[in-house]
Amino acid sequence: MKKLLIAAALGVTSLSAVAQDINFGIISTESTQNLKQDWQPVIDDMNKQTGLKVTAFFAPDYAGIIEAMRFNKVQVGWFGNKAAMEAVDRSNGEVFAQMVNADGTQGYYSHLIAHRESAINNVNDIIKNGKSLSFGNGDPNSTSGFLVPGFYVFAQNKIDPRTHFKLTRSANHETNALAVANKQIDFATNNSENLEKMQQRHADKFKDIKVIWTSPLIALDPLVWRKDLPQGTKDKLKAFFLNYGKTDAREKENLMKLSKLSGFKESSNAQLTPIRQLDFFAQINKINADTSLSDADKKTRVAEVEKKLAALN
Repeated sequence: MKKLLIAAALGVTSLSAVAQDINFGIISTESTQNLKQDWQPVIDDMNKQTGLKVTAFFAPDYAGIIEAMRFNKVQVGWFGNKAAMEAVDRSNGEVFAQMVNADGTQGYYSHLIAHRESAINNVNDIIKNGKSLSFGNGDPNSTSGFLVPGFYVFAQNKIDPRTHFKLTRSANHETNALAVANKQIDFATNNSENLEKMQQRHADKFKDIKVIWTSPLIALDPLVWRKDLPQGTKDKLKAFFLNYGKTDAREKENLMKLSKLSGFKESSNAQLTPIRQLDFFAQINKINADTSLSDADKKTRVAEVEKKLAALN
């Protein structure tokens, strides 16, 4: 009888774990209203097809989703590469899938944008006229809004955006694009995916925006889950995403609304290696540009980062 009771208790625990409620985190690239409109049909299908109780989880910034996963308030979600790296390092996260573009392209681009009537036309213009310009930076955990332009535009030109420009503030992609279109700031970071959505949702504002810089290609966004999810739950979630939109016309339409996707493919933490390399290179450039450090301190700190970079390679 004792063994039966133990077995029954274990069975209840196992069923409870598999049937647990799932919060699906969605990074704040634009307003919650727009994100919910795009993602809710997919969340609804996830509920029906997996048998799990999945609820969309929003936060005002990327850190809110990363921290929610850290404290198990979010179990799975859509992250940018930089945010995924933070979730893997700090929140027991693990990459399991990656978005796939409908047109077959392998990624997207970071941009700097300005008003179409602005005299700012390239990176040289923002370097030369920094003290007279206001800048809309991205969320600190955004790949395209912060990390990529932070390295290729600012670190490479030995610029600290916090001091080089008259004003620097951070916001999501949509807010920055609208601020540029409304001439509230002079230029801002953005990306190719969000600008396509701007063209659809705010056509009157989109026509007032021009691109003044484009990055190298960035790998498409990953999906991340907590490593400690029950295997049964992981199997259901992976099967759902890898098969979603493959044949069903309505599902295909839902994917097009997200970011013009054809679906998802299997992925892993290895997807984040180029982002980690970029992050280390940016750290090295920042150390070398720090005038408050002695040459000896710079050498020591750079050596520490290079050691981490070598281990990664």
